[in-house]
Amino acid sequence: MRLGHPDVDRYLEFVAARARRNTLLAVGFDLKVFFTVVTKDPAAVTTADVYAFIAAQRAPRHGPRVVRLEDGEPGLAARTIKRRLSSVSGLFGYLIARGDAGVTANPVPCGLATRRPGAGRARRGGALIRTPRTLPRIVAPGEVDVFYSALRTHRDRAMTLAMLLGGLRRCEVLGLGLADVHPGLRRVFIADGKGGAQRYVPIAPRFFTELAAYLEQERPEDAATDRVFVALKRPQRGGPLTADGLDEIVENACHRAGLQADLPPVAVRFRLPGDFQTRFDLANRGRKSSWLPPRSIRTSCVNGRCACTGSPIPSR
Repeated sequence: MRLGHPDVDRYLEFVAARARRNTLLAVGFDLKVFFTVVTKDPAAVTTADVYAFIAAQRAPRHGPRVVRLEDGEPGLAARTIKRRLSSVSGLFGYLIARGDAGVTANPVPCGLATRRPGAGRARRGGALIRTPRTLPRIVAPGEVDVFYSALRTHRDRAMTLAMLLGGLRRCEVLGLGLADVHPGLRRVFIADGKGGAQRYVPIAPRFFTELAAYLEQERPEDAATDRVFVALKRPQRGGPLTADGLDEIVENACHRAGLQADLPPVAVRFRLPGDFQTRFDLANRGRKSSWLPPRSIRTSCVNGRCACTGSPIPSR
């Protein structure tokens, strides 16, 4: 990825060497947006330019009367602006560390200095951009039943159960290889999780039942990949299922079930922990212990004792 400026391009090469592809794409786009608004050489950028960039990002996009329901703001979301400032700050931190780009100070403020009441002239830093701390949308158990019943293939049901019972992310479901599935141990191996982390995830037997039906009845024998989940329709039949393909499956199932059309896969992924927590607390007399995809095989083995025996979806 290149943006046409030697210093910026070298920084993107640095990011590419230490971060994942999605991070590189996000940083590259953020820097492109910044230097489109601030048409200056990096060495000439000042803090005033950064504040002008923030104001431009907060400007209304579709008129002053069109706002988001989430925060009532007409411009870009605070999370987006904060991420772009982080990318810009990383660039200038890199240029300062190099010492040969003519940059001696980072123009992106770390925060706003505020006076602490009753503490004389003592000062503390405040956040430059405050972002709301919101929880992900979680579908109700009844919606899970309706959504699950609207799925038409064993493949789709197996992918849903992987997210529902194992807490797998969308990219982790799509990245599962045939060698990563261990039916005898009732667990799967995540070889390339978020941030490159690897882990074992125990999943209830119902997932492996649907997976076996999919592999036996639906998966093409001449599939050109070792990925577990592949496309079943031409012209991509036998190729790895893509993120867009999974999103389309979820959207169509929501439409058939009469649910919200933009239900993200992450909403299905976060459904189980609440129900599992209740069963786990009752079984252990109220002792608190959250269950999310563990980073350690030891916690995988401990949590697996309950995960492999619980009822995955309330029966009707």
